[in-house]
Amino acid sequence: MFPELAIRELVANAIIHQDFHITGTAPMVEIFSNRMEITNPGLPLVKTDRFLDSPPKSRNELIASFMRRIGVCEERGSGIDKVVFQTEFYQLPAPIFESSDEHTRSVLFAHRELREMTKEDRTRACYLHACLRYVQRDFMTNTTLRERFGIEDKNSATASRIIKETSTAGLIRCYDETVGSKAKKYLPWWA
Repeated sequence: MFPELAIRELVANAIIHQDFHITGTAPMVEIFSNRMEITNPGLPLVKTDRFLDSPPKSRNELIASFMRRIGVCEERGSGIDKVVFQTEFYQLPAPIFESSDEHTRSVLFAHRELREMTKEDRTRACYLHACLRYVQRDFMTNTTLRERFGIEDKNSATASRIIKETSTAGLIRCYDETVGSKAKKYLPWWA
């Protein structure tokens, strides 16, 4: 139901980035009928909406080094990129990365058709798609978003609507407003 590589990366992150100063808690994996939640104690070292582009930071360098040596992770900050890529490859709803007062949580979702996704699901997926394209030194376009969601070419208006919703939410921006709508390219808001 969930991509193995995405699970491995998120569990490794939970172990590596846990805050050992917070007592009475530990990394936790919960599996529900429609999602998997991976939680670790400690706030993230970078903002959750910038997980894809931020340089790697490790709270526990010795654990990160050990995990790299045994082949669980690479210690170069590409784990979240892999998670987003895997969810796109399998056309799953985009993951959620969130933090509470003392914890960081990653949520993977089971497959849902595009028509079953909420507006928030679609805009989060569009934003993360733009982020992934950006860190790959490329742009998001209507075409790449259609591929991400499995939208047929004849339904490009659906992708245009998702782009507009995401842009209105302030999560993406147009690279060059002077070009025609078919040639528009998009970036994350922070790029």
